[in-house]
Amino acid sequence: VQLVESGGGLVQPGGSLRLSCAASGFTFITSTMNWVRQAPGEGLEWVATIYRSGSTNYRDSVKGRFTISRDNAKNTLYLQMNSLKSEDTAVYYCAKGGGVNWPDRGQGTQVTVSS
Repeated sequence: VQLVESGGGLVQPGGSLRLSCAASGFTFITSTMNWVRQAPGEGLEWVATIYRSGSTNYRDSVKGRFTISRDNAKNTLYLQMNSLKSEDTAVYYCAKGGGVNWPDRGQGTQVTVSS
């Protein structure tokens, strides 16, 4: 399993970012995929899930602001983040499937929301 995130950066409150995750080494099209994040000094927390069917789930604090999607032809997972808040500041990881602390995850991309 190889997962490589990109697209993070510094953005002002209210701004937007789109994260990407390039996947390889497994059958992406049949895999449940997640975005998880880790804020400074905190543990990993789940953000969003997309199933092979395309159905999605979100944590309450990001509903209506974040959109998870996938392009199976490109083996790529996305997270569109709008109306960003300072509390969204974290390292964001894409992860294949579940498990304690999502062991099959990438190296992460830093998102900093600050004025």
